[in-house]
Amino acid sequence: MPSLQHLADAAVARGVPGVLALVAHGDRVETAAAGVRSLGGSPMTADTIVRTASVTKPIVGALAMAVLERGDLALDDVASRWLPELADLRVLRHPSAALDDVVPLQTPIAVRHLLTSTSGIGLVGDFAAPLMAAHAERLGQGADARARPAADELLRRVGMLPLAHQPGAGWTYNTGMDVLGILLERVTGTPLDDLLRAMVLEPLGMVDTGFALRASQASRTATAHRRGTDGAAPDEVDTPAMLLDDPPVLASAAGGLLSTAADLLRFWRMLAGGGALDGVRVLSEASVRTMRSPLVTAEPGNPFLDDQAWGVGGAVDVAPAEPFHAVGRYGWIGSWGTATYLLPGGTIGIWLSQLEFASPEDMGLVGDFLVEVARRDRA
Repeated sequence: MPSLQHLADAAVARGVPGVLALVAHGDRVETAAAGVRSLGGSPMTADTIVRTASVTKPIVGALAMAVLERGDLALDDVASRWLPELADLRVLRHPSAALDDVVPLQTPIAVRHLLTSTSGIGLVGDFAAPLMAAHAERLGQGADARARPAADELLRRVGMLPLAHQPGAGWTYNTGMDVLGILLERVTGTPLDDLLRAMVLEPLGMVDTGFALRASQASRTATAHRRGTDGAAPDEVDTPAMLLDDPPVLASAAGGLLSTAADLLRFWRMLAGGGALDGVRVLSEASVRTMRSPLVTAEPGNPFLDDQAWGVGGAVDVAPAEPFHAVGRYGWIGSWGTATYLLPGGTIGIWLSQLEFASPEDMGLVGDFLVEVARRDRA
């Protein structure tokens, strides 16, 4: 069976600038690093800081559960109480319909809809749908979270677009998580980064995680890369220097966190421990069970969910359609080449690179790692 080092080296040989792979089970942790943080730059190391992209989602999902536990919100609360921009929406007749082919809203968006990505705000399974282009062009819902407008402007623009489906009647991806983050800010009166730090990051000792890059972190931060005709090339607008000089205006709950393998391991160990780590409880066991439960599904063939289910902030495997699936596995992947999963046997897998997923081959690289994680969990 391949070692982690073999998998990391193989990814670099196939064009990924740098990789850090980690597998943990209980107190046992194995890591492997290969390649560089940036082409021609420093080696990839265990303390490298990366853009987590959508690996942000489970972490913000945990924050939302903590806010619910505190009593600031209830699942059936109507979101427009705090987000009036969502009070008077229209709904597409079909997710692939023209943006003006709409029907009235039948049910208001509730907190539970934002928590489970069933609000109708988000990306749909038909990549050619007019709504997909609108979310990319008007809401900045691409790989670069720095393209998203500030919170109030994002909500204003969301309110001008139709929903993909009636709240609770489907599943949509990404944008709704950004809206959930803004909801948490408005409900608590606290900026999302401060709220996350107080309720999740500091209790877990996640010292390198946040929505903004600190100057002291820049030297060990990997550069984002994209594939071109001649191989991987740095994204000139998303280098560590640019993150410092021109930081994101939105703390994106859908994909804006920076972190390290060590910090991410502490978060996933908390989930594996039923909501507590090193004697510090962040979530109740019931909240962790909810996060890891298959709460909703998308339409068959949805390219985001791949016929699996969605919990809170991440996918839950309900069928072993691929070798890396394991019924009950919970976690998610990020567009900048990141993946974090907790498997039913307690194994945690973390894969960190900074090459945008742009092809099935790129996805296959992390897939090889996830197959090995699943094999170890079964062993």
